[in-house]
Amino acid sequence: MSTHEAKKTQRTVKLGATGPEVFPLGLGCMGMSGMYGATDDAESIRTIQAAIDRGVTLIDTGDFYGMGHNELLVGRAIAGRRNQVQLSVKFGALRGPDGSFGGNDTRPVAVKNFIAYSLTRLGVDVIDIYRPARLDPSVPIEDTIGAIADLVKAGYVRHIGLSEVGVETIRRAHRVHPIVDLQIEYSLASRGPEAEIFPVLEELGISATLYGVFSRGLLTGSKPRGPRDFRAHLPRFSGTNREKNEETVAALHRFAQERGMTPGQLAVAWVLARQPAFVPVVGAKTLMQLEDSLGALDRPLSKDDLTALDALVKISGERYSPEQMKHLDSEHG
Repeated sequence: MSTHEAKKTQRTVKLGATGPEVFPLGLGCMGMSGMYGATDDAESIRTIQAAIDRGVTLIDTGDFYGMGHNELLVGRAIAGRRNQVQLSVKFGALRGPDGSFGGNDTRPVAVKNFIAYSLTRLGVDVIDIYRPARLDPSVPIEDTIGAIADLVKAGYVRHIGLSEVGVETIRRAHRVHPIVDLQIEYSLASRGPEAEIFPVLEELGISATLYGVFSRGLLTGSKPRGPRDFRAHLPRFSGTNREKNEETVAALHRFAQERGMTPGQLAVAWVLARQPAFVPVVGAKTLMQLEDSLGALDRPLSKDDLTALDALVKISGERYSPEQMKHLDSEHG
């Protein structure tokens, strides 16, 4: 059996009680639209198409990534391959022409407006999983989920997901319509969901798609590339936190090398071992990064490895600025 065929026969993971079966890794496309510095559209499209060829089915994007650029890019990449992928789309974040963020809008009328543009940019008739990017404090979650449920009935959406919300919001949303997955940050550096959120997901039969598995490149040794790279403004990449984290990351890289792994593979393998029922979403921008992440599927970690990593990895600093953390529903239950 060829490597390509082997990847195609990898196990799948079901998203929630009512969701689709997906490949054990998803591809997150945000980084292909300038959030982490310069990008190359041609390389991005090659990467998405290579991921599909290797068996990856879940492609994650957002209508506000690059102010629509990312959806247009994904649409070009999946043309002629629509039946091979499940599209996960976030909506609701407001952007200005200068790239600034202006809050969130998840009013029912806005939901229908956002999806109309997403369907057009993606070049598709239906979105597999549609989710508000963040909780809009001015709109009851029941109203937002009800509006998406209307889109499900109309045939424009197949499944409903959530993103970065806490346990009470999850319960309220799930009472309106079955939720297939929660998208939330989770990595060696960000383990907050383990305490309360993951147990509630298990109770309700909801899966999770886990982004930020490299902690925005921190765990692989990547650094901000200029002031337009938004990581330059994140606590873990700044000041004394940066200095402390560089020491931890160096130790992590030695740990990976001793096991014949790259740091990226170690980060992905850790998530797969810790949460085998969930799906890591890797933010690969290039073919090389994609192949590196897929290599983690063939390098599982042992229980002893997990115990050793628990003792080794101590990350300094929050994942966002204090102002951003204040507005994250997932951080406040």
